[in-house]
Amino acid sequence: MAPIPAPVPQPDRWPIPRLSLRIENLAHPGASIFLEAVNPLAALREAVIASFTWLFTPETVPTNVQTLVLILRPMEGVAHATGGVHNKEIHFSLDYIAKSAARAQDEIRGVLTHEAVHCFQYNALDSCPGGFIEGVADYVRLRAGLGPPHWRQTASGEWDAGYEKTGYFLAWLEKRYGDGTVIELNARMNGVKYDERIFKRTTGRPVAKLWRIYCAYLGERTFQA
Repeated sequence: MAPIPAPVPQPDRWPIPRLSLRIENLAHPGASIFLEAVNPLAALREAVIASFTWLFTPETVPTNVQTLVLILRPMEGVAHATGGVHNKEIHFSLDYIAKSAARAQDEIRGVLTHEAVHCFQYNALDSCPGGFIEGVADYVRLRAGLGPPHWRQTASGEWDAGYEKTGYFLAWLEKRYGDGTVIELNARMNGVKYDERIFKRTTGRPVAKLWRIYCAYLGERTFQA
């Protein structure tokens, strides 16, 4: 699939929460790499706007989140989002940033976008499959033009395996069924328990059938290449 162009962000149309940054160890190599690679305010705003742009409309965007704090600290893993209804935090590993120095700017922006999605996306009252949740976050990262070079579309496994596998599947659904498809899927998980029939209600086909069609599409494309 060719890179998906991102729209020009329009920050004034969205309810951006108050953004702040906390660095727990300024002496860590990852801290200087981060500060040299991105403008913290611009990078956070960009991540929030991408989440709003690809998952909501100006009329449906949530307004409950009042503050979003980015915390850079030494820790294992990459990053995670946490918080309550009104206040969110993104914890980002300084160790990971230090290891990503070669492409620090793009990777930082991509990870921030992925984690910002978790601060705003609907999750069917915490009943949505984890792979779907992570796939939505990587779908937004794709739409923002921030997919890393090692990502590949693959037809093996299950549609909700998560991350870029599910992200590419959602991007294909958006292209096949039209703009707003993923926005509608996200909206159907607002305040209700998860039901995979949201795919049939949105596209006219059950998700298992959609996945088979997608896998066949990838197979045909590989054969033609």
